[in-house]
Amino acid sequence: MWKVNKRFVTQKYNISMVSSGYKWLSVLGILVLFAFTPAASKKLVAPAVIHPLYISVSEMEYNAIERALEISCKVFTDDFEKALNKASNSPVDLYKPRDSAVIQKLVAQYLQKHFQVKLDGKPVTLEFVGHELEEQSTWSYFQVSKLNAMPRKIEIVNNIFFELYDKQINIMHVSVGGTRKSTKLDYPVAVATFEF
Repeated sequence: MWKVNKRFVTQKYNISMVSSGYKWLSVLGILVLFAFTPAASKKLVAPAVIHPLYISVSEMEYNAIERALEISCKVFTDDFEKALNKASNSPVDLYKPRDSAVIQKLVAQYLQKHFQVKLDGKPVTLEFVGHELEEQSTWSYFQVSKLNAMPRKIEIVNNIFFELYDKQINIMHVSVGGTRKSTKLDYPVAVATFEF
């Protein structure tokens, strides 16, 4: 179990370490078994599902070969459903959508409203590529294509979920020409500028 150098540690100490290691494994095993009992599941499941952080992470990268700005945004799915419910005044289930086309449209509209980009001072339209679910998160993908040149200045308005949470944090990573810059926007700050 542990790698012990016998030159410096007596045999008795080795046996003591091994037995205490087994005791800790026994305690861990009991805790794992307890977690699956009906009484424990009522107490432990809810905190595991509810996340204490309200956060989004966005990645933007300029693709020189495609002459496009590629954008991905990761959010917690339960928060996203809540925001889409509020925006559409109807129940939204991203895990089991009744109409995928309607969901795609809602996702695109919400993010295009709450995540806006200017390149070198000019507003650009984000082209929605799609979205996918990954465990408890939703990834959404956009691009700005047919750019004439590598952007030197990128201004972003990112107020994702600000209408829901006053503790919302939006993290952004932007890569242009091999240089990566990052920032964190804490509610109510919604604007960031990156210069390359």
